Amino acid sequence: MRSVIPMRTAKVGYVISSILFCFFGLLLIFYPEISVTMIGTLIGVSMIFFGIVKIIGYFSKDLFRLAFQYDLAFGILLIVLGVIVLTKPDKIISFLCVALGIAILADGLFKIQISVDSKSFGIDRWWLIMIAAVLTVFIGLLLIFRPENAALTITMMVGIGLVLDGIMSLITVLSTVKIVRHQQPDIIDVKHFEIR
Repeated sequence: MRSVIPMRTAKVGYVISSILFCFFGLLLIFYPEISVTMIGTLIGVSMIFFGIVKIIGYFSKDLFRLAFQYDLAFGILLIVLGVIVLTKPDKIISFLCVALGIAILADGLFKIQISVDSKSFGIDRWWLIMIAAVLTVFIGLLLIFRPENAALTITMMVGIGLVLDGIMSLITVLSTVKIVRHQQPDIIDVKHFEIR
């Protein structure tokens, strides 16, 4: 039987990351005047943590293989962006908007694909994933192509993006990751031929 520890670790990590993103997003929405250095540091660390969780998820081989199917490349992207943000958290607000916008846009696009796949698997809440993904894609585009706004408005947009991405990831992981205790390992059907 296959161990469920990697799947459980990935699922719990996804839930924690999603809640952290929502928390940081709400913090930025309600306190947009918060220190830029603090914003950069918190978001950089969160991106690295979520990137590691995504990579663990990719290798966990969950039952449906929906929530984590694109997470290897996306996890690496998040770690790289998180490290870049941490190098200069105080001078990074403009880059942070674009970096987060790209990450949020990519995550939303992948989740649109996951929602379509979820529907074909017969998962009832596929439409929740789709709605959250479309809204997330919209916010990601706004962050990338934002008009030159005041710093407080940009900070609030980053907050909204983080909240939507957190909610979308939470809906996706709770809807599509099923942990089965007695899950058998993948079996590849191979036919043997004798060569004479």
